Amino acid sequence: MTTSGPDLSVYYASTPNGWKVTICLEEMGLPYNLVPVRLGEDRSEDFLQASPNGKIPALLDARGPGGMPITLFESAAILLYLAEKTGLLLDPEPTGRWKQIQWLVWQVAGLGPMAGQNGHFLLYAPEKIPYAIARYGAEVRRLYAVLDAQLSRTAAFVAGDTYSIADIACFPWIMLHKAQGLTLDDYPGLRAWFALIRARPAVQRGIASGGGVAAMRKGPPASMFPVHHNAGERP
Repeated sequence: MTTSGPDLSVYYASTPNGWKVTICLEEMGLPYNLVPVRLGEDRSEDFLQASPNGKIPALLDARGPGGMPITLFESAAILLYLAEKTGLLLDPEPTGRWKQIQWLVWQVAGLGPMAGQNGHFLLYAPEKIPYAIARYGAEVRRLYAVLDAQLSRTAAFVAGDTYSIADIACFPWIMLHKAQGLTLDDYPGLRAWFALIRARPAVQRGIASGGGVAAMRKGPPASMFPVHHNAGERP
């Protein structure tokens, strides 16, 4: 893939995992290109080279380590890379850094996958499966309680006193709490944190990138896609 303009390009769709990266880039003040991906359909060579797993997000940095291009997939790897690249949003001291990293890993290993499954069976599955709805709903409520307890302890941000990539990773999944059948009134620490993060201008810009929540519900316009597909593929 060739790029013009910003060195950073994000293979992207308007989903919680996509928003993590655009929020992070907006917080860091880094310019970037969006390369729209049609979820579940895109098998273009460029995309699969960037993301062998065939999932968004993926990042291309045309000026990576040593000035050489680098591609990364998986949202946690991308957030860590950007934090290391800029020296922002990750504590330089080992103790604080590892606290932030452990909550980042908690999000990608637990909150994201379980909320994704809960949302699927609650909203999108072709048939309602009571066992699946009950199982994943209970697990998401448990994870919300874990995060609520942590935020009640810190009285600030997910991993302590400092806003970090751990907050950026968690926020987009909590943003969809109403669709998950949850109310933040049951989680006062989480509710206060959510309001604080939602008010950040960079967070709002990151969510709005690529069409925001409306694009998640409807999909971005078809006119966004021709740039992304290889010659000879579908229009």
